[in-house]
Amino acid sequence: MDRKLKLIWDFRGPVASKTAEHHCIHLKEFAQRENLPFHNINNETISELYSIAYITVDEVDMPVYRDALKPHRGQLAK
Repeated sequence: MDRKLKLIWDFRGPVASKTAEHHCIHLKEFAQRENLPFHNINNETISELYSIAYITVDEVDMPVYRDALKPHRGQLAK
């Protein structure tokens, strides 16, 4: 079974939540345009000034996403 990875983009500041929300739109557009599989695209507000956007992909697909979209970090998905 292939591992799932969560590719994460960090956003900080007073508009971090809206920026993360908007970034998810671009993640979905990219995946659809390139016809790439994914499991989940979402955002989370960590605090008033810190939010993240993320996409969950299979490990085999990660290099395409990583090289094209340059996430800030990644982790194993639960």
